[in-house]
Amino acid sequence: MIHHIIEVKNLHYIYPDERKALNSVSFRIVHGDSVGIVGANGAGKTTLLMLLAGAFFPSQGEVIVGGVPVVKKNLPLIRQKIGMLFQNPDDQLFMTTVYDDVAFGPRNYKLDGQEVEKRVSQALAMVGIEHLQNRAPYKLSGGEKRAAAIATILSMTPDILVMDEPSAALDPRSRRGLITLLNGFAHTKIIASHDLDLVFELCDRTIVLKDGEVISDGPTATILTDMALIEQSGLEAPLSLQNCPVCRARKESL
Repeated sequence: MIHHIIEVKNLHYIYPDERKALNSVSFRIVHGDSVGIVGANGAGKTTLLMLLAGAFFPSQGEVIVGGVPVVKKNLPLIRQKIGMLFQNPDDQLFMTTVYDDVAFGPRNYKLDGQEVEKRVSQALAMVGIEHLQNRAPYKLSGGEKRAAAIATILSMTPDILVMDEPSAALDPRSRRGLITLLNGFAHTKIIASHDLDLVFELCDRTIVLKDGEVISDGPTATILTDMALIEQSGLEAPLSLQNCPVCRARKESL
């Protein structure tokens, strides 16, 4: 399934103030992968996601999604392939009702009314918020807003979900609901997060960024139990692993 493949080749990004955000980043993600992007603040996680989705364009190198280069002329096609969840759901919810927010993308692609209604109904059902369709987004809780923002993406039927800090500002119950929801998706998923417990539960593979460079890329269970790597990256081990006797023994042997 080439339409699910993301190739990142020698990616560089320099901000207008000449600050280097990414330096020679390369990796490949294939159909069905669930990939965590982790690193300390300023490591380049959000910038990388913006480049994958075509919100930014690289200073050097390239991003290819499903065989299509991420360049300005291809953005309509890229945005059908990739759905991006921003860190703040208020950046994606701007209509007067949840229904209209979820319908915005399909309507923008000039789909007929019946198809729009079908997509909205399916997306709302997938995230379990059919009962909120007539509510104003600003009246929703944090967890409800997050679910509504995900529904706006699902209504576009993307091949790949790209998420920036999806658990940010969620209470424990909403966070657990989000993890359950995302575990049920068959989509290829790319999740940038400081929430390493969420990454541990959702992602089979993890890429570690530091100062804009990939310093490790491998199975999540291996990456997140490597205490030397975690410390080098400016992170802390997932809370669920901090009392693990195996991990503690590994740390003490370093």
